Amino acid sequence: MSRSLKKGPYIDEKLLKKVSRLDKGDKTIIKTWARRASITPEMVGFTFGVYNGKEHIPVFIIEEMVGHKLGEFSATTKFGRHGGKMQKEQEAKAQEKEAVKAAK
Repeated sequence: MSRSLKKGPYIDEKLLKKVSRLDKGDKTIIKTWARRASITPEMVGFTFGVYNGKEHIPVFIIEEMVGHKLGEFSATTKFGRHGGKMQKEQEAKAQEKEAVKAAK
């Protein structure tokens, strides 16, 4: 469920202070734990290190991300793989291709 329109988007004040201190083309990573903070137009062009529970994932903000939350771009779970016969065949083919490339 989205936030009420009369309240407006949630934006972390500390995050906005950090963004305002940096120059527009600065490449430093801004570390944050505020996954629920909305992305604003002032954040475009900066790289944020969004915490996923284990490490900070670098997220470069572009215009299409405005209005979304920072946490949407830093997955908290790691995809293992699907099981089954078909998956094993695909992995075997991939290993064969790697072996051929390594032999060359």
